[in-house]
Amino acid sequence: MESNQNTYKYKLDFYYLQALAYLVVLILYAAVRGTYVEGKFEFVFRDPIVFVMVIFVVFAFVVLVLNMARDRKLIVAPDKLIFHHKFHERAIPISEIEWMHIGRERMVQTAGRFQVIVFKIKGRRRLFRIRVGRYEREKELVAEMRRIADRVPKMKRPMFRIQSPAE
Repeated sequence: MESNQNTYKYKLDFYYLQALAYLVVLILYAAVRGTYVEGKFEFVFRDPIVFVMVIFVVFAFVVLVLNMARDRKLIVAPDKLIFHHKFHERAIPISEIEWMHIGRERMVQTAGRFQVIVFKIKGRRRLFRIRVGRYEREKELVAEMRRIADRVPKMKRPMFRIQSPAE
């Protein structure tokens, strides 16, 4: 890896919080539904709601482990953007970017002025969308993408679900 590349790791905060919230709710529910008999506390596991909660907890932890194993990163090099995860790496040369837009999505309610970076590659119909809030060091990532956006054309007109920062 070159020294002038910046690496932005994918945040896993949401997955941690989701798994812990499900686990806490399961423990609280099992504690409330449990029985205290002869100085001994017993959890109730025959309750169908407990089974459903266990499924949610297991699913949340499986998703967390899979995302940790995937090890997603966005690497910004001087001449290309690299979308990296454990099993695949996709490099996009900056010279191939047809246009780039840094703005926010109308339907997404998150803090911060800049929420999404959208760009189109020559010869490809679908757009690339980078949601800034999903990566560590958001401000640095936006500053880095602004430097790249200065070298490529801007989007001609705003798209349906994307707002310009000035709006």
